[in-house]
Amino acid sequence: MSGNYRVAVRALCDFTAREGDLDHRFTPAPSAREGMQGHALVASRRGEDYLAELPLSGAFEGLTVTGRADGYDPVTNRLEEVKTHRGRLERMADNQRALHWAQVKVYGALLCAERGLEGITLTLVYLEIASGKETLLTQDATADELQAFFAEQCQRFLAWAQQEADHRQRRDDALCNLRFPHATFRPGQRELAEDVYKAASTGRCLLAQAPTGIGKTLATLFPMLSAMPRQQLDRIAFLTMKTPGRRLALNALITLSMRDKNEPLPLRVLELVAREKACEYPDRACHGESCPLAAGFYDRLPAARQAAVEQGWLDRQALREVALAHEVCPYYLGQELARWSDVIVGDVNHWFDSHALLHGLAQANEWRAGVLVDEAHNLVERARGMYSAELDQQRLNRLRRVAPSPIAGPLGRLARQWQTVIKAAGLEAAGDKGPPGYALLATLPDKLVGAVQQVGAAITDYLGEHPDQASLELQELLFEALAFCRLAEHFGEHSLCDLTRHGRGRAVLGLRNLIPADFLTARFNAAHSVVLFSATLNPAHYYRDLLGLPTTTAWREVASPFAARQLEVRIHRDISTRFRDRDASIEPLVAAMAQQYQRRPGHYLAFFSSFAYLEAALTRFREAHPDVPVFSQTRGMPEAQRDAFLARFSPGGKGIGFAVLGGAFAEGIDLPGDRLIGAFIATLGLPPFNAFNEALKARLSARFGQGDDYTYQIPGMIKVVQAAGRVIRSPEDEGVVVLIDDRFAQPKVRALLPSWWQLGNHSSC
Repeated sequence: MSGNYRVAVRALCDFTAREGDLDHRFTPAPSAREGMQGHALVASRRGEDYLAELPLSGAFEGLTVTGRADGYDPVTNRLEEVKTHRGRLERMADNQRALHWAQVKVYGALLCAERGLEGITLTLVYLEIASGKETLLTQDATADELQAFFAEQCQRFLAWAQQEADHRQRRDDALCNLRFPHATFRPGQRELAEDVYKAASTGRCLLAQAPTGIGKTLATLFPMLSAMPRQQLDRIAFLTMKTPGRRLALNALITLSMRDKNEPLPLRVLELVAREKACEYPDRACHGESCPLAAGFYDRLPAARQAAVEQGWLDRQALREVALAHEVCPYYLGQELARWSDVIVGDVNHWFDSHALLHGLAQANEWRAGVLVDEAHNLVERARGMYSAELDQQRLNRLRRVAPSPIAGPLGRLARQWQTVIKAAGLEAAGDKGPPGYALLATLPDKLVGAVQQVGAAITDYLGEHPDQASLELQELLFEALAFCRLAEHFGEHSLCDLTRHGRGRAVLGLRNLIPADFLTARFNAAHSVVLFSATLNPAHYYRDLLGLPTTTAWREVASPFAARQLEVRIHRDISTRFRDRDASIEPLVAAMAQQYQRRPGHYLAFFSSFAYLEAALTRFREAHPDVPVFSQTRGMPEAQRDAFLARFSPGGKGIGFAVLGGAFAEGIDLPGDRLIGAFIATLGLPPFNAFNEALKARLSARFGQGDDYTYQIPGMIKVVQAAGRVIRSPEDEGVVVLIDDRFAQPKVRALLPSWWQLGNHSSC
């Protein structure tokens, strides 16, 4: 082939050695972290001459194949491929075993060629992750046999490799000449784009605070794409917190791609969606005997894959159309195409979660990746959730009543451990007739964790023998148990363990991550460059510390394009919204809102710290001002009602929408012009003062010396600034933000507000 194309051994064998049905009946594979630990365990059991993680490479007709063999013992001339698994090995599908043999044979061919060996012993080492037991499968092979096998795999891949090399050349040539799609940049947009390009060019991370309305999506995608050929980036990931962010990114990519209507940008764009949203048969099990799109999946995959890359643009709908045309699963076709797309748009979990798809592919294929994270102020809480887990006693009790005998025994032992932990925590009667009981546990309850591991192993073995009995409840308990045990293995100062009892048989044991940095640092280091951007990333040290960003991370605050005259900011210093003052605050708060509304009628949003506070203020406002239209967010508001709430903000209309700070209407919504002319914020957004947050404060104080700020002040003010940001959405907008609490006048609090605001005081309520 012309030029040279590089492929990892795993990717080569994935491409050439898979066949038959898609089959996800059995236990999920161990996590990436468990896999690495398993490999290290096997290596530690070998002799001192053993070479672990041995880099190998070789070429065939312009195709370069690279990878790292798990281990080689030069004394016995034995090459090992290590695979971790859970439960009984006999359950492993034949096509999976064939893939593993293909990998070790390719590594064998590369090793024989590199060292001039005439033959070698190949060994598959299967390590059961729970027990540590090894199963070894061995065969001897000559160098000639292995070279012939290597040549066969490469020949199967060569046509695809040629296509990929040609695509990459066309892509890079086009991106070298990429031009900004508009005649001019918006104010602040050029500065942001320049900083993103510098970060990509120097291989650094960037924290960029840039106001809403300057076009951050385009200002980050354009420079990262421009840097792609110059920095030899393999993939770009645009990661979002919510679905609307994906749509904005896709729209920006359409704008960039259509620079020339006669010759669109040769860029493969893939939208990754959650499995439950992509599944065509949610009532079917994910294997060939149940789902028609799983049957023969790998046999039909080559044609579907080819059609998909030829189409290039693969948002959710386009991907589904290709998949159904070839009778394959849309979700797993998307997972396959993540290997071959240039830009992947998806949720942040695809890079930062413990079993993140894109991070795993980047590691396996040694990608140079550029990562863009939108609305990055949410990443601290999202990451905490990724590395937290719960056990639900109520789920356990329900299953005990109907569990088959092989599972009943382990469930019974776990139930007894539950009672022991509840008793030790002093919560035996808590929650029965009063509020839930809560306790922070000084240490991890090791015996209970051991019982959870036994339950997971029992369910794993049972489902291996009886896959047709895989009820949703049984699978959920299995996933819950596995996730809990994985995190328990790495329990440390970054997390705590707590117990909440809602009543008899209704306790929840939680492993709560407090400091995501200890898990995320490796994720930032794995990318060539990561750009985190949002309208609220102040102060920078909060994100550097809690996310574990590299010390070389750059910080940029893009000057606001908005003039202070566009936004009137008023502080009511004579009102306290502290919990103890809530009842007394209602009357002056309602008066302040009515005064502003009468001064300038139009659409407003009013934000409160809780639904109880909201409802009290709403009731009094209706009584005092029945002529003013009001409408309210409600608890558990379904999507249709949320849409109806936003529809009330029509151009030229009037009224006040009551909402909860930090909820669905406090960020991520766009109400430009006179659809929204003001916001009342009757809270500092501080997290509640409780045992958990006080424990978090103590932990953050010990680690960073910033306990109160990192637990209460900064997270609260991030919510305030996000809510206020709903008012001014473009250089043409004008509006008012009314901050209702005396603490907003404190210098420490004011320092966390946007620098372009001009704060005024008002106390004549």
